[in-house]
Amino acid sequence: MRYRQLGRSDIKVSVIGLGTMTWGHQNSESDAHQQIELALAEGVNLIDTAEMYPTPTHADTWRTTERYIGSWLARSGRRDDVVLASKIAGPAREPGGQLHIRDGLTRHDRRNIVEALDGSLKRLNTDYLDLYQLHWPDRATNFFGQREYPYAEDNQSVAIEETLSVLAEQVKAGKIRHIGVSNETPWGVAEFIKQSERLGLPRIVSVQNPYSLLSRLYEGGLSEFSHREGVGLLAYSPLAFGSLTGKYLGGARPEGSRLAAVYRTFNRYDGPAVDQAVNGYLEIARQHNLSPAQLALAYVINKPFVASALTGQTSLAQLRENLGALHLTLDPEILAQIEAVHQRTPNPAP
Repeated sequence: MRYRQLGRSDIKVSVIGLGTMTWGHQNSESDAHQQIELALAEGVNLIDTAEMYPTPTHADTWRTTERYIGSWLARSGRRDDVVLASKIAGPAREPGGQLHIRDGLTRHDRRNIVEALDGSLKRLNTDYLDLYQLHWPDRATNFFGQREYPYAEDNQSVAIEETLSVLAEQVKAGKIRHIGVSNETPWGVAEFIKQSERLGLPRIVSVQNPYSLLSRLYEGGLSEFSHREGVGLLAYSPLAFGSLTGKYLGGARPEGSRLAAVYRTFNRYDGPAVDQAVNGYLEIARQHNLSPAQLALAYVINKPFVASALTGQTSLAQLRENLGALHLTLDPEILAQIEAVHQRTPNPAP
């Protein structure tokens, strides 16, 4: 296993981290525990979760994922062996949505941050989190695949300096070691850094955003913050929900897959442009006798701005295959072929 510094923190994380968003929908508690055991045996130390998991979030299952991790921690006693990260949900994107999460009170203010954090700590059976993240911005902006900035007024938005002040109190209380953001924009990352420096508050060490062969938008703005400001990327969906394996080509929904099981109407990775790009990457894998999943993951984890790629899997076989990307080196010929596909079909699934 290879490890990288998480931003400017004192934490080193494995370049492949364990994503958990399927646990509670597609994975049982026993499945979750087996994935953790295998991941740790292979040197993975980062486990990433969220209060709203599993996704898509439902009233009868939210918080289940954290409980599964918490039961493993209680049973194993191995809290010191893992870098544990969780997230507070942001405001609902649709009116009346997420009412099951603290009665829909999910703004990033004092009341909600404290309540959300304390709930996560209780479910996870731990006194502290190594990393606590804002799952998506409190303000109206573009994320979750929305390409265009909405220019929407949001008079209820909580100021970033207020959010940072509350998080600073939690750091001081020992509940959090470090803070991060997720689904953020360049403006948001810049503002968090500016306000932390202006007010002498804890600085974000990471941003958890999508990054894959189908979505390289991070490179055009945010990657410079990683380089010059020490904000590490925790790349989520590095396999684009499994699309980069080719299993969803032509609208296919294999039985037991994520898009068949819980995301039946999800269209972020649908469409002819996605299929065109995926076919290009599959051809590269075929030419070089490589696993498509390992090709896609190796590309992500070898980017210098990536601290860790968070893989989500429903089976131990998938986890083993994903970990195989650690041993794959992409030579200049392969990288040139990847760039050629990207130039023909850039970022079809942001």
